[in-house]
Amino acid sequence: MPDNEGLPPGADPDKASVARMYDAMLGGQHNFAIDREAVAAFTGIDPQVRPLARANRAFLGRAVRFLVESGVRQFIDLGSGIPTQGNVHEVAQAASPGARVVYVDNDPVAVAHSASLLADNPDADIVDADIRRPADVLSSPQVRKLIDFDQPVAVLMITILHFVAPEEDPAGIVASFRDALPEGSWLALTHATDQDRPDTAAAVGQLYRSRATSPVTARSHDEILGLFDGFELVEPGLVYVPLWRPGPDDVVPEDPSQYWVYAGVGRKKG
Repeated sequence: MPDNEGLPPGADPDKASVARMYDAMLGGQHNFAIDREAVAAFTGIDPQVRPLARANRAFLGRAVRFLVESGVRQFIDLGSGIPTQGNVHEVAQAASPGARVVYVDNDPVAVAHSASLLADNPDADIVDADIRRPADVLSSPQVRKLIDFDQPVAVLMITILHFVAPEEDPAGIVASFRDALPEGSWLALTHATDQDRPDTAAAVGQLYRSRATSPVTARSHDEILGLFDGFELVEPGLVYVPLWRPGPDDVVPEDPSQYWVYAGVGRKKG
């Protein structure tokens, strides 16, 4: 079957999609040949790309479990991507039945598959929106129905802000969500960095500019740390993704910088 057969409106089979590429990195089935070709080119630049994607996904699970243990029962997952194993609602609702999750994405394939997966789950939904317009997300019917802003909320920004260009004001986007949250809410974030592997980050940035629907802007440790303005980071702070509270089954490489994504979780200051 051709890749464009039965595609949801707005999907472009001639351009690699960020969401579909990530699905391919994780071994998912909802991607096209053009996405797999882009991932193969990515692997040529960095052979660790698939382990990095798995490490990022493992962090998401650890962070959600930590947040549930910290009393959070509401999650907004920005740039959630195509559903795969260990989705936020699965992790959160396994730990606390009735936990509520709103996913947000603007990729047509991600939105369509999420809507299908969540059709029978009254405590989870998907918003078709761009995180660059926080007001659209926060005023959506799904958020208004499922999220109580009188109670703590966790906002998840997992490998999404490096697709926001400097002129699109990533810090301002984070601040808009932060300001809507009550005291005691949380931010969990991962972000590509050029801190220790600038050549790799530059080559990957060029790949995404030429092949994918969104370019990548890798940032330094200090720049990513600045995105947590108004939040107090919990231990171990902002670290390479495999170093954030690894469990006994998590892989921690001898050189963590080979997984060139930083991760952190912070609680909104009073």
